[in-house]
Amino acid sequence: MKHTRRSSRRQVPGPTAHGASTSRPTSKQSRQPINLTTLHDQYVAYLRDEKGLAKNSILVYSLHTRNYLATQSSKRSQVLQSAFDVNTMRAHILDYSQGRSSEYIRLMTVSLRSLCHFFFLHGYTSSDSSEAIPRFRKHRLASVPNYLTPEQVESVLGATDRSTRTGSRDYAILLLLARLGLRASEVVSLTLDDIRWRSSEVTIHGKGQVVERVPLLSDIGEAIAAYLRDFRQDVPTRRLFLSGWVTHIGLSGPATIGHIVRRAFARIKFKPSSRGASHLFRHGLATNMIRQGASMAQIAQVMRHRSEITTATYAKVAFEDLRAVARPWPIVGGQS
Repeated sequence: MKHTRRSSRRQVPGPTAHGASTSRPTSKQSRQPINLTTLHDQYVAYLRDEKGLAKNSILVYSLHTRNYLATQSSKRSQVLQSAFDVNTMRAHILDYSQGRSSEYIRLMTVSLRSLCHFFFLHGYTSSDSSEAIPRFRKHRLASVPNYLTPEQVESVLGATDRSTRTGSRDYAILLLLARLGLRASEVVSLTLDDIRWRSSEVTIHGKGQVVERVPLLSDIGEAIAAYLRDFRQDVPTRRLFLSGWVTHIGLSGPATIGHIVRRAFARIKFKPSSRGASHLFRHGLATNMIRQGASMAQIAQVMRHRSEITTATYAKVAFEDLRAVARPWPIVGGQS
């Protein structure tokens, strides 16, 4: 399915040949100081309106960039000239990488590279130095994804009390994660209008503002209908799932889904060994599909992956198949 990104990169003067650095004759920071909050708000608007990033991505990028700008601001919250220097950014990465996880460092470098590109596009620097920000190497296929087994999924679902308002809501959310492999951000963004009862479809607002439709499975439809009929109040918001505490507004964000999942795990005394609790359902669905004989193309379609590399990660979890072709070791007699 074709999709369109909301992106309107500005046309800038200068050479655009491969390997050439596009430059501007002047830059804003040489003319007047700018407030930290004002600059950061402009950057967030750039991520939202020009790059079309999802809310959760904007939250991650803005966290790292605001932290950087805060270290390069005066007591009056005026951004210093040094903030626009790529060498300052590189020094910041080195300072704030100490004792941090590889994922934290990766996100920090990606965020600052984006900020550097924003500085150039919006005239704060005379050249685009984003490529001078080091890239953090992370091997995508270096590890095996953690996942839930079908038995664990059914235990989690079975331990959810559907007779209460919160339990009914959580059960429907858990089914969406387990049966359709939705991301936490996609569950949060669901509205009443996204459930298409007549065609048995669910409209999903995915990464990069991509809109797709997936089947509304019968057990999911029944769970959502029960929640709407018995517990969801008649409130102005069109968000499908409402907050458990303030019942007239929708869920606050993807982190809320993580809290719901962790509570569900606690009910069966399951402690995951990794972060990203809600994603364990998604990994479990893909893993179960590959063990049932599904092709990589079929898994990619269900997971709605854009890259085949992402889907290929799940090929590593078919341990039973690997054991079937593995030769015994050590071999008797020392033969190789």
